[in-house]
Amino acid sequence: MKSCALILFSLLALAGAAVADTPKPPPAPPPPQEDPLGERLFPPELIMSHQRDIGLDDKTRSAMVDDIQQFQTAAVKLQWDMKAEGDALARMLDDARPDEAKVLAQADKVMGLEREMKRAHLGLLVRLKGKLTPAQQATLQKARRGR
Repeated sequence: MKSCALILFSLLALAGAAVADTPKPPPAPPPPQEDPLGERLFPPELIMSHQRDIGLDDKTRSAMVDDIQQFQTAAVKLQWDMKAEGDALARMLDDARPDEAKVLAQADKVMGLEREMKRAHLGLLVRLKGKLTPAQQATLQKARRGR
């Protein structure tokens, strides 16, 4: 009887140790961050996919297509420029002793182009929203929320 109790006690002790050694699950990912600008603007894809739902007329649709094409033309040039300036920055950083002033000046060029790209994109989204009626905007907000 003592040996049976000893075996049972040993098994319980091992089980407790095994549970204690079990790694804890990783913490839950943080909730998605709010996008205060994105919540108030409408990307072209959303407008395009709901154009019938919002009753988008041909004149407004055509004006939006023109805005998008102008943005895309500007964006392609900016992307090429950003790639060239980014490559130049990377080459500077390949030096064993990069010149800090030159690196920072080059980084300013890259970040300036990134700023131009963001500004152009924001401008497009604002122009698109400005072409929508309040009722169309409300319909798109509902569509975004899945209602």
